[in-house]
Amino acid sequence: MTENATQLPDRPRLALWRALKSFGLLRESPVGMIGAGIAAFWILVALIAPFAAPFSPTELILPFAEPLSEAPGGGRFWFGTDNLGRDILSRIMWGARTVLILAPIATFGAFIVGISMGVAAGYWRGWLDEVLSFVSNVILSFPVLVLYIIIIATIGASAVNIVVAVTFASAPGIMRIVRGLVLDLRNRSYVAAAQTRGESSLFIMLVEILPNARGPIIVDAMLRLGYVTITIAVLGFLGLGLPPPSPDWGSMINQARPMMIAFPYMAIFPAAAISSLVLGFNLLADGLREISLKD
Repeated sequence: MTENATQLPDRPRLALWRALKSFGLLRESPVGMIGAGIAAFWILVALIAPFAAPFSPTELILPFAEPLSEAPGGGRFWFGTDNLGRDILSRIMWGARTVLILAPIATFGAFIVGISMGVAAGYWRGWLDEVLSFVSNVILSFPVLVLYIIIIATIGASAVNIVVAVTFASAPGIMRIVRGLVLDLRNRSYVAAAQTRGESSLFIMLVEILPNARGPIIVDAMLRLGYVTITIAVLGFLGLGLPPPSPDWGSMINQARPMMIAFPYMAIFPAAAISSLVLGFNLLADGLREISLKD
């Protein structure tokens, strides 16, 4: 009996090609193209920050300078300066580098752990599934923000610890998504055929099952990039992000909080940066979801 095209197994190379093809087909999704454009803009800003930033992000120049005002030694404060005299535009540009390095690394780490747990639990079932599901449910029972605060307050605030905290808190949710996908895919005929051929469990999970679950996983990864971006900003706002004077969008908003009425631009510009980047990731996820439904 011949299987239809949606049931045929994907080999790693074919699965990778289809994943890349999904990104290439974004031109068919206006929403996805807008999201990709916003994300690409911030990636470009992060790349050119060392060369295009008007000033050093930690240089103390002139406190409370208004946007578009002239700098004492030449140049212009396009977004103004903060209470310590640091150029806001330069700090936003350098802060983009921080976010676009930490967010992908933390998201990738969370998916490595979550996918490993989800595939093992969904395929092997039994006591392993019960243990991993119980651990995931315990972690997910904590409010996410409280969990982040507990972890960072315990192990300290640093870039590495932020990645550890995001991985620990996000992996259980990813595990549940992957587990559900594997529970469905493990009953497909091509998995049974691989078992009949005597393939190892590891081969079946990595080659026969996981590539066929790529669509929802890619979409969820884009959404989680937005969540992690917000998380990094929230931790910075609470004083649990990168230690000063590192340019951090969340800490910039926190520092501007007591002066919001007199100098609203000090918080508006970094807040707009966070919102636009998260919007870009979310729109990109919507576009990839539309494409995955056609795949």
